[in-house]
Amino acid sequence: MFKNKFLSFVIFGIITYSASFIGAVATFTSKEPWYSELSKPAFTAPDWLFGPVWTILYLFMTIAIWSVWNKNFRNLNIIYIYFLHLFFNTTWSISFFGLHNLILSLINLIVLVLFIVFLIIKFKEISKLSFYLMIPYLVWCCYALILNTTLVYLN
Repeated sequence: MFKNKFLSFVIFGIITYSASFIGAVATFTSKEPWYSELSKPAFTAPDWLFGPVWTILYLFMTIAIWSVWNKNFRNLNIIYIYFLHLFFNTTWSISFFGLHNLILSLINLIVLVLFIVFLIIKFKEISKLSFYLMIPYLVWCCYALILNTTLVYLN
């Protein structure tokens, strides 16, 4: 049983961090000089903060979906929704940094936040741990939503 739990954790980690990796590639290959030239609000976080925050959030997301899987593995719909949410998580970096499209990335982020809220509601029914681990992710994405909205307005 322990072996299966460890394996499922590793698989969820690989899938979740794959979204992070794809987003990071889009960011690092297309961010500059475009991002530096944008007019940004005073509440923009420093660049060095984003990497550590996202690393922790992806770990929280991995633990959250893994806990749901272990408590209610017969409900594959929640797993599919989690994977679909990862698609929107990944495509935000592509639309924002890769395509330099502030409006498309804003729409993408709205959809992502709605998916996160949905997952939080569903996770609460299955695993309190998963519910709590998703809250920092929601807060950070709401901050990103405010920041992205402000960037649309300023630019």
